[in-house]
Amino acid sequence: MAFFNCLQLFIFSHVFFATPFFSLSDSSFTSTPLPTNFLDIAKKPEVFDWMVKIRRKIHENPELGYEEFETSKLIRAELDKLGIPYKHPVAVTGVIGFIGTGKSPFVAIRADMDALPMQELVEWEHKSKVPGKMHACGHDVHVTMLLGAAKILKEHEKEIQGTVVLVFQPAEEGGGGAKKILDAGVLENVSAIFGIHVGPDLPVGQVDSRSGPILAGSGFFEAIISGKGGHAAIPQYNIDPILAASNVIISLQHLVSREADPLDSQVVTVAKFQGGGAFNVIPDYVTIGGTFRAFSKESFQQLKQRIEQVIIGQAAVQRCNATISFLDESKPFYPPTINNGDLHEHFRNVAGNLLGINKVNIHTAPSMGAEDFAFYQEVIPGYYFFLGMETANESFQTLHSPYLKLNEDGLPYGAALHASLATTYLLKHHQQVPVVEGKHHDEL
Repeated sequence: MAFFNCLQLFIFSHVFFATPFFSLSDSSFTSTPLPTNFLDIAKKPEVFDWMVKIRRKIHENPELGYEEFETSKLIRAELDKLGIPYKHPVAVTGVIGFIGTGKSPFVAIRADMDALPMQELVEWEHKSKVPGKMHACGHDVHVTMLLGAAKILKEHEKEIQGTVVLVFQPAEEGGGGAKKILDAGVLENVSAIFGIHVGPDLPVGQVDSRSGPILAGSGFFEAIISGKGGHAAIPQYNIDPILAASNVIISLQHLVSREADPLDSQVVTVAKFQGGGAFNVIPDYVTIGGTFRAFSKESFQQLKQRIEQVIIGQAAVQRCNATISFLDESKPFYPPTINNGDLHEHFRNVAGNLLGINKVNIHTAPSMGAEDFAFYQEVIPGYYFFLGMETANESFQTLHSPYLKLNEDGLPYGAALHASLATTYLLKHHQQVPVVEGKHHDEL
């Protein structure tokens, strides 16, 4: 998930501490039996072994954002075998599949496909075969679980009251692949979308989520602070950009500690500082860069504005000039990930019935990590949650770690949750689809 060079989702692992689970005494929980127990089906050896084989093949051959050509080819080959129609290419390497009636209502289930630019350090039989690339965020597992759901749903296609849209998305790790999927117009009739992210610190079969904000909006900034270089022994004849940049960094930290509401979580982190190449030479310029995050668009825009003001102002105090850039096409701002309240009720009902209510944590703490699933949620009611895939008897590892090791026993749970969330949503909404004049189409 989340993408973003290796900074983005690295902190996911810090949000899953013990928090209250809902229980039978929770008066707002209503239990509606699932029409089909997809978990039992997903655990059958012929399904489970098939998923494991797919996951390991993808893991061995990781591809970065918008380069997932072989991963996309594998997905299409499996969909062809299952007899599932699809659209390709979408957003360069993306694949959009369809199961069901081909008519409304439409519900989407999504998996991201891209890997990270890092060397895998886990020694096992199916280690990455590509130097410097690794599925360190579990997207290989995400693809596998969605294919598992596709296999199960295809076998029960006659029971589907509408259409399930399978979204195999490229470039979550910084490339904003979700936005490109939306821009392609392939989800214009979808009325809800669900997404799963693996949780390497959660027990297998446990899910964590919450209603409302669960992940922060995220952006990047980079600034070039220019002065006048010269010999370090005579600083009076120079204009020192390193000193200016140091003051900028200190001042940027005041944006959160002195200007932000303490109850409105925000982050400004400078993670890049480059300048100079000798011990006795003041450089002409330095480059700094980092990330900023917030849970609301208002706070995010305020941070963006103040970051620019502080950098320019503090540089000027030190007689330097500064230029700031905030994004380019490869690193768009990611909005906050905000779970829809109605879908939250649907999730905890379905997950509670499928897994048992003691395995469903609906009070997980929000994280300052970011995820491009948020782009979907800006235009479609959406719901995002975390699924436990903790490996027993292993030292704990986080996402975006070269030592990440996930427990494949979690695969059936993800496949079953995808299938259950989608089919029960359609069952509930197949007679409640609103018709918006000029926009609604009943077919694909």
